Amino acid sequence: MIQKTLPILTAMVLMTSCYEPERNCTDFKDGKFAFTTTIDGEEKTTIFLRKGDLEVDYFDGKADSSSVRWINDCEYVVKKLNPKNKSEEQSLHMKILSTTADSYIFEYNIVGESKHDRGTAIRTK
Repeated sequence: MIQKTLPILTAMVLMTSCYEPERNCTDFKDGKFAFTTTIDGEEKTTIFLRKGDLEVDYFDGKADSSSVRWINDCEYVVKKLNPKNKSEEQSLHMKILSTTADSYIFEYNIVGESKHDRGTAIRTK
């Protein structure tokens, strides 16, 4: 029995271990995107426009600008241009993990902290 299933299991492991998600990160350097998350049990959406080294976020009726510094094609750091408090002074490290034609899955964290969160950004234009 083991002799019959071993080749099948080996083939399955080889097929799945070689899979790499699509990552066309440069397609998402500029554009208009939406990101929805749950805050205190309520869904909230942020719309953000990114062009070059500038990103403008629209959240709860307020606009906020940040600088964007690309580390490589799939990773960048966002820093608020006009922070209003100490926590807004912290930069965010963003890493695009996979892409589709109109969205990307990303991982983000405060620079220097080990806790990471994930989200999906959807191109709106």
